Amino acid sequence: MQIGVDAARAVENRRVFVVDDDDITATVLQFMLQDENETHLLTDLAALATAPLMPDLLLVGVALLAAHGAPSALKTECGGARLLAVADRDAGTAAEWATSAGADGVLWKPLTVETVRRAVDRQLGRRTELHIPVAVR
Repeated sequence: MQIGVDAARAVENRRVFVVDDDDITATVLQFMLQDENETHLLTDLAALATAPLMPDLLLVGVALLAAHGAPSALKTECGGARLLAVADRDAGTAAEWATSAGADGVLWKPLTVETVRRAVDRQLGRRTELHIPVAVR
């Protein structure tokens, strides 16, 4: 087991699909999430059509979203899955478009384990408060 991994979440079997045209970003996201989620890395959005299982959450690069069309249509194709656009800070206009067209939010780069896991937990309906153990005397 890895440090900082909630064992209860690791067995929940929530499915996250990561799709980004930047291979490094996609691999980093998969690495950050695989301990607590069933995480799948897809090469492009066309691969969703042949995926044997439906995702609970999609993390999609904003450039791929723009090329595909409306995020709301993509969510419908995936059985109503939640969707986060992954974007650089300088892609503000594209990210604004994504959220106005149906994305549930934006995951901004640079990515950190804490911010990625918190954003994913929020989209999956998990508690996002920090658990701070209290010492009992």
